[in-house]
Amino acid sequence: MLKMTFVGSDSQRLEVDAPEGLTVLDVAHRNSIDIEGSCEGCMACSTCHIIVDKDWYEKLPEATEEEEEMLYLAFGLQRTSRLACQITMTPELDGLIVALPSDVRNMLLE
Repeated sequence: MLKMTFVGSDSQRLEVDAPEGLTVLDVAHRNSIDIEGSCEGCMACSTCHIIVDKDWYEKLPEATEEEEEMLYLAFGLQRTSRLACQITMTPELDGLIVALPSDVRNMLLE
């Protein structure tokens, strides 16, 4: 079983099981991690914005142009920001560390 760690905005760390083939958003929801994902992973919002640990960022597949456009709507955008719905767990990502931003911007509700 793969593992990954979520770091909350309060710096609390939670290591969880991250089954291969699930997205980071799916893993978060299975573990009651507070990531919204309003569009349910169809990349129509930025509410599953996460900040990937800099040591892991380069190990991820590149973001698509569509993902990058959605990220521009995210609150607290960082250089290593990604959408959790677009990262699928693979053996290469065993141990992945991601941080939750301090807030989210839900354009679907505005």
